[in-house]
Amino acid sequence: MSEMLMTEANQPNEGNASQQPVEAAETEQSVNVEDTGNQQQAEGVTDQQAQDGAAVESDSNQDTAPEKYEFNTEVADAPQVLDAEVVEAYGEVAKELNLSQDAAQKVLDKMAPVIQAKQAKVLEGVKAEWGQQSSTDQEFGGEQLAGNLDVAKKSLDAFGTDALRSLLHESGLGNHPEVIRFMFRAGKAISEDSYVGSSQGAEGASRSAPKDFAGLANALYSNQQT
Repeated sequence: MSEMLMTEANQPNEGNASQQPVEAAETEQSVNVEDTGNQQQAEGVTDQQAQDGAAVESDSNQDTAPEKYEFNTEVADAPQVLDAEVVEAYGEVAKELNLSQDAAQKVLDKMAPVIQAKQAKVLEGVKAEWGQQSSTDQEFGGEQLAGNLDVAKKSLDAFGTDALRSLLHESGLGNHPEVIRFMFRAGKAISEDSYVGSSQGAEGASRSAPKDFAGLANALYSNQQT
């Protein structure tokens, strides 16, 4: 009787003993899974931090001046490009201000029309000054200017090309007194008349020609033969 009770009493203990290793294994496995999850999470955070750092560095590089600027120097609605020396000087200033490529280009795009207009104004002033000098030149200017420009035109018609006419007219060099003097002397050399200044033909040309120098210059560099 006592042996039976002892056997029955020992059965629960044996059951508990057999379950302990299983529970320990499950606990260890659970810890390992948790550790693995934590490690993967930590690695994910590290990767994200690295990506964020690379993005910040990239943005930082974009916000700083490049080693060398590559500017678009064409001005909208204008055939000319900005003067190379002006662009170079602007690049030096942009470098000192540590402007990025995009920022420097945006500023240049805003400045370009103003710079171009200033250049055009200066050129127009120079052309007007040359025109005034030619109008009063002692050799071919004065009252007989229109007739003498007609003589100059003969040399341009005889030896010049359309490209030369365009160059002289568009650049303003055609207004320079020394350019007109050269053509005037060449025109006299090939002209049947030795000098048009006091001739009746010159007076007729003077009456029919435009009175202002700009009109006379346009007639001089037109493609119409005289």
